[in-house]
Amino acid sequence: MERGYSGSKEAVQKRLRRIEGQIRGLQRMVDEDKYCIDILTQIAASTKALQAVALELLEDHLGHCVTNAIATGGPDAQDKIREASAAIERLVRS
Repeated sequence: MERGYSGSKEAVQKRLRRIEGQIRGLQRMVDEDKYCIDILTQIAASTKALQAVALELLEDHLGHCVTNAIATGGPDAQDKIREASAAIERLVRS
């Protein structure tokens, strides 16, 4: 099954690998007893980077999965809308 992000999968993976590197850098900072505020600054940057990926995936989901479900109709359409709403709610709370 093709996913909404299939066309940008490589770019998403590249961004996630960069975030993974940021997290490893955070671990090093703690290991090296770096200044608390410097670590918090890097945590904020990592969080923002993850949020940006989440928003991109959400946009892809709405533009592909939800749009296709609505075009097809039936109960699947309502399920996809509820699923997207729940995902948005989780993102807003984080």
